Amino acid sequence: MAIGDPIADMLTRIRNAVRNRSKTVTCLNSKVCRGIADVLRDEGYIEGYDVIEDGRQGLLRVRLKYGPAGETVLHKLRRESKPGRRVYRSVEELPRPLQGLGIAIVSTSKGVLSDRKARTERVGGELLCTIE
Repeated sequence: MAIGDPIADMLTRIRNAVRNRSKTVTCLNSKVCRGIADVLRDEGYIEGYDVIEDGRQGLLRVRLKYGPAGETVLHKLRRESKPGRRVYRSVEELPRPLQGLGIAIVSTSKGVLSDRKARTERVGGELLCTIE
């Protein structure tokens, strides 16, 4: 089955897995999805991910992270730029979710970066999603 928006599919799978308190979730593998998983891992929202070869494009097995008492680390994942309406932001216009406690994930010419890293690199790009 063809998926029109793999980024939204990945975020929905993660959102549903967190709601069900799953330890892992399987998503489709693509360069952008791996970039998003890298940013989530670097910012401490997930423990990590593994690439599983299946003979086609592969799968990502994302290991979710929870607090010491079992509380969720990911509260709100929101897809900003969609296939029908792309959202681009310059470095000055990048949002600061929760006044800097959350992150925004941006696809730039230097790869998929968090909003903090994009500000230090002084690059803007397509605002993929925000995480609070």
